[in-house]
Amino acid sequence: MPSVDELFVHCEKFAAGLPSPLQGLLDKASKATKVPRSKLVAGFLALAALYMIFGYFAAFICNFVGFALPAYWSMSAIESSNKNDDTKWLTYWVVFAAFSCVDFFADGIFAYFPLYWLTKVIFLAWCFAPTEANGSQVIYTKILRPYFLKKQNQIDKAMQKGADVVSNLVKMD
Repeated sequence: MPSVDELFVHCEKFAAGLPSPLQGLLDKASKATKVPRSKLVAGFLALAALYMIFGYFAAFICNFVGFALPAYWSMSAIESSNKNDDTKWLTYWVVFAAFSCVDFFADGIFAYFPLYWLTKVIFLAWCFAPTEANGSQVIYTKILRPYFLKKQNQIDKAMQKGADVVSNLVKMD
């Protein structure tokens, strides 16, 4: 089990990866309170975790973290010249869509589980974490891609049948 000192090292690494404006804010808070950045980050994360368990707007925050932030970063990726980030965010959205289908059914069951929103927000943050082996990469390569490749022909046929039905309905008008 990691020691408290190791936890603070991870919190400092996390702080170092924050956008410049947040790092500046964190530095000001650290100077004003004389509390190291790592401890401020650890305290903030602990309070955020407690809020995700007991807070009134936990569902909104969870959906904001899992949808609005990645949507912004996806739009930024589309506008950048780097195409690797496009693939990263497309992968995230494929995993997010698959998770949303599962989550639709689990939501009613687990909404009464006090750690539900905390667990969900941690899962979604893992899926878009700025690492090569983030959650969306792991889930896509280990679960979704093999299943898709195995079932692609059947899926394509079903999609074509659905498109034909819609096309015929539109022609009927």
